[in-house]
Amino acid sequence: MSIMTLSTQGSVAVITMTNGENRQNPAFASTLKTLLSEVLENENHKALVITSNDEKSWSLGIDTDWLMPAMKAQKADEIRCFMYDMDEVFKTLLLFPMPVIAAINGHAFGNGAILSCACDFRFMRADRGFFCFPEVDLSIPFLPGMIAFVKKAMPYYRFNEMKLTGRRVPGAELAVDHIIEKASKDNDTLLADVMEFAATFDKKRPIFAEHKKRLHKDIIQIIDEQNKPFIDNLALMV
Repeated sequence: MSIMTLSTQGSVAVITMTNGENRQNPAFASTLKTLLSEVLENENHKALVITSNDEKSWSLGIDTDWLMPAMKAQKADEIRCFMYDMDEVFKTLLLFPMPVIAAINGHAFGNGAILSCACDFRFMRADRGFFCFPEVDLSIPFLPGMIAFVKKAMPYYRFNEMKLTGRRVPGAELAVDHIIEKASKDNDTLLADVMEFAATFDKKRPIFAEHKKRLHKDIIQIIDEQNKPFIDNLALMV
């Protein structure tokens, strides 16, 4: 089964995750890094949309079917490589020289929700899907860099509540706090709303890149400096 595909609609690049629950593992990180580079190679691209073709899930986070056996087998280098690759994905999205829009058409849990927070904008369905940080129930603390860029995507009080309770939140509630731009009626409406929004962008890449570089300078520094000791020591669970 493929992991994700890249297509172009007008001036909009669309990365579609195609692996069911779209769990994140080394192949996921590597493929997404490659496709993000391919998006940039096409000078006609003015915006990027990330979505899923699954009826239920956008991304359910870390692939525990890969991670747990890897930890048991003490594949430390493989796990570290994955964590650093995902940090590269997050940094690439944060600094991407065009708007990145998450079209959340299903559940976004854990690292899936975190991935959407690295994007500039989020849209979500009102009729299906929850946004959730279940790490508190799984004994998995956020890395410092994750905390930093999730805080830029949502009000602190909402992040605090969701992070400490692990509560599943629907799109309509997220829209109230402007965590998402809109809770669209259904999947068809979601895609139409996202593509209409994406098509409004016609910004020059250098100024868009410079805006994001200055906006997210502190976040990038935290990812580069504060994540490293946790990853190197594999201090990923408590």
